[in-house]
Amino acid sequence: MSGGWTKVGLPGAAIVALAIGIFVYAGSDRARLADAPAAQAVPVIATKVQQHDVPIILTGLGTVTALNTATIHSQITGLLVSVGFREGQPVKKGDLLAQIDPRTYQAQLDQAQATLEHDQVHLKNAQLNFQRYSDLVKTDAATQQQLDNQQAAVEELNAQIKSDQAVVDNSKAQLSYTRLVAPFDGITGIRLLDVGNIIHPPTGSAVTQSNTADTNGLVVVTQVQPISVIFTLATTNISEVQAAMTNGPLQATAWSQDDKTELDVGQLAVVNNQADPGSGTIQLKAVFPNQQLKLWPGTFVNVRLVIATEHNALTVPLDAIQQGPQGSFVFVVGQDNKATVRPVSVRQTFGAEAFVEKGLNAGETVVLRGQYRLSPGTLVTLADPNNPAAVPSPSTKSSGMLP
Repeated sequence: MSGGWTKVGLPGAAIVALAIGIFVYAGSDRARLADAPAAQAVPVIATKVQQHDVPIILTGLGTVTALNTATIHSQITGLLVSVGFREGQPVKKGDLLAQIDPRTYQAQLDQAQATLEHDQVHLKNAQLNFQRYSDLVKTDAATQQQLDNQQAAVEELNAQIKSDQAVVDNSKAQLSYTRLVAPFDGITGIRLLDVGNIIHPPTGSAVTQSNTADTNGLVVVTQVQPISVIFTLATTNISEVQAAMTNGPLQATAWSQDDKTELDVGQLAVVNNQADPGSGTIQLKAVFPNQQLKLWPGTFVNVRLVIATEHNALTVPLDAIQQGPQGSFVFVVGQDNKATVRPVSVRQTFGAEAFVEKGLNAGETVVLRGQYRLSPGTLVTLADPNNPAAVPSPSTKSSGMLP
């Protein structure tokens, strides 16, 4: 009997010992879990969702174009005796730019006026003779034929005087062409012809071949106040622009190419009457006062066209918007200081601000910096927004300096 008990008791004792060990281990593990610190909150910089009026803007790349540009040519041939402008000088309409030697044209005018005066004297004498013949015919001292001949002489001299007057007017015009004046207010460019050269009217080939050097021009005058910008938008925006124009003039703002500097504020002047089917774009023209001369012909600018104003719109900083496989989203911090993922619909971005059409409510808290360490349900702590160093940047993590 004692032997049989021994065979059965040894396995039982082992089982009892194993159970005691498991109990002791489980107790110590629960103790360690009880002593473990709570999950550490992730520091983030956050901001509130703002609500205010937001302009709806269409943006296009444009080229600054002068409203008027003219190459100053002479209408006559002559010696250029003086130049009355400095290169780059502002000029007013009618200002003298250059003087062509007027002596030949003055002499032609003097000759034409002398011929006119000569014929006027002959006309006066012919009219007196006509009056005499009229009196003589009444007393039969002269024939009717003589009177008729004298009347024809008077009419002939009248016609000659009209011809003389036309020659005088033409000579005056030719003389006036010796003065080259500014056709409008503008700024002169680089002088193309020096004093002492013979200036000629433009030839037909020089006019048609605009891409060749103009050897007959004096200077190019460009109007810069006001000035225009021709820019393009997608053809899909035509209906929006046309609808907005029915409510009044549309404001256009010109910005530098890097979108950092506002250059001027003007108005949309015209939408071109034809779109470009090849590029799917339409040209538009805006006019700017350009009082500070920040817009210069030939330069590129970005144009922001305001077509409407969205009242009580919700906006967040652009840095809060994240991109995922399903589209745009933000991290929203709830009352329990836990981050949740919220899909959003962004209608437009303007500078560093995003207009959120769907997905957020006014006053909610969204994460602005530190999103790369977050996942749904992560506990966060709000860091001082004036101390960006409180939240490490993603570049630091990517360099292996953060866990």
